[in-house]
Amino acid sequence: MSIPHLFTCPISLDLFKDPVTLCTGQTYDRSSIEKWLAAGNLTCPITMQKLHDPSMVPNHTLRHLIDEWLHMGDQFDPEYLATIDSLTTLKRNLESHDVTLENKLQTLEEIRVLSEVSSSRNSRLIPLRFLPLLLQIVFGKAKPTLSETEDYLKFVDVALSCALRLLPLGEMECLNMLKEESKLASFLDLFEHGTDTVKISLCLLIEAISSSSETKELFAMLGKANDLLHKVVLLVRDGSEAGIKALSALSSLQPNRENLVREGAIDGLITYIMSAEKGEKNLAPTAMATLEKLLGLETAKEELINNPNGIQAIVRMVFRVSDHEGSENALSSLMIICYDSLQAREEAIDAGILTQLLLLLQSQCNCRTKTKARMLLKLLRSKWDEDSKNV
Repeated sequence: MSIPHLFTCPISLDLFKDPVTLCTGQTYDRSSIEKWLAAGNLTCPITMQKLHDPSMVPNHTLRHLIDEWLHMGDQFDPEYLATIDSLTTLKRNLESHDVTLENKLQTLEEIRVLSEVSSSRNSRLIPLRFLPLLLQIVFGKAKPTLSETEDYLKFVDVALSCALRLLPLGEMECLNMLKEESKLASFLDLFEHGTDTVKISLCLLIEAISSSSETKELFAMLGKANDLLHKVVLLVRDGSEAGIKALSALSSLQPNRENLVREGAIDGLITYIMSAEKGEKNLAPTAMATLEKLLGLETAKEELINNPNGIQAIVRMVFRVSDHEGSENALSSLMIICYDSLQAREEAIDAGILTQLLLLLQSQCNCRTKTKARMLLKLLRSKWDEDSKNV
């Protein structure tokens, strides 16, 4: 049988015996790449990128495909192999330094179509290491010249779209390439100069990074990048739902919260909640839940009380006509800020909190929310009596 191109080592051109993958996403036979490195070479033979990490990861999927091919012989599904071969060709186009940016963009469009059409096609993209390649393309490329910028951002937009579709199926640890100083700088630069769709994709990438135990260290690094936090807050102020998702994800880590408050997260969340129309499908409940998490900090309480729309924004979340999403978080937040602040209690009452609470108690909300509503009424009444005595 002739050996399929996919199953041959690019160094020896022989059938893989022990395929291993480098940090660049390229796969070689272990003995061949070990000889290459032993000869003093510190680069990937195909991409010629410097190997910041010389470790090798066994490519079990490719090993399985080769074993299946050897076992089945002529009965091996040629259509399946043809699909793999065509995907390999697309991958080589993306890797090649001789292919123009325009042609690479066309290749990416093909990959995006494949990823959208069928989840089975997505699963075939994973063993071929498309995910780390796409991330390397986006964050490893040198900063474009002014004349290249428009085409480059289109390219980045499509590449990120493809990567986000592959993330749920792929190995999350490949995102850790962003821990490299140059790649993290590219990430931040795209947040500064990227299109709106690129910024949305980057926010969704932050959300994905926060959800994996394999990227904990990277997530902590992002929480310390004040420029990034500030840009996320600006997106939230502009009404971006992806921004809300990123901000909510970032607030899940306790050490990030002080930095978020410092970069204006309280004002951003209040602005978002105030601009969200009642009854619309939006992420105001997520914004409210994030606000409650931040109110564990004294600095956040001060920011909210001093914000002219702060108390009003929370009160309007207590009773939503179409649903009760966010009500419980709004009640908890009011209890936090009203307990020690006469100003907050007065503003809440002026904003109509008593009416909101009575409406909520007569609604079909859950028992836990009603219990919190009664607790807040009791707090306001007891504090009102206490304040009256002091006067």
